[in-house]
Amino acid sequence: MIAMQYSFTLPADYDMSIIDRRIRDKGPMLDGFPGIGFKAYLSARTGEFGSRENLYAPFYLWQQPERASDFLTSPGFEGLTQSFGWPQVKTWIVWHAETAPSLAEASFAREETITIEPYSSLAEIRDEEIRRAQRQARQADVVASVSAFEPTSWTAVRFSLYRSAPSIAGADQIYRVGHVSLP
Repeated sequence: MIAMQYSFTLPADYDMSIIDRRIRDKGPMLDGFPGIGFKAYLSARTGEFGSRENLYAPFYLWQQPERASDFLTSPGFEGLTQSFGWPQVKTWIVWHAETAPSLAEASFAREETITIEPYSSLAEIRDEEIRRAQRQARQADVVASVSAFEPTSWTAVRFSLYRSAPSIAGADQIYRVGHVSLP
């Protein structure tokens, strides 16, 4: 299982209703995509929930990693790059992912990236991140909790989907969820 995200930073005066319309119109096209755990169509607006930028930043959980390749080589992704440019696609090895049956009710997302210090015990970090994700998944408002790591930059991501707006903490990025595509 892998997690994947790309992000487009848009100008401060960008009409974000264009992104809202794109999500509304194109979001359902990935419903039922083979191998997907979920795709959360995310956006953030400058100044809202502490965001410093306008962002369009979909987040994916892939049950079958080869299906991520199928998506990235698809006409849909090609069309996205023609509209917004060639993004850096971040990928993470998933340590733990839990989703609730009510996943489609997600309205907000929180993403936190943490640095893994050199020579840390990866097994201990993984075990603690799994426990943290499991605890978080039991919260009433949480409909998904993902913990994953990326060994090139030695970072970990904590990604969660919520029914209502979560509290802002530290450098977390809060997003609005426009649509969730499910298997």
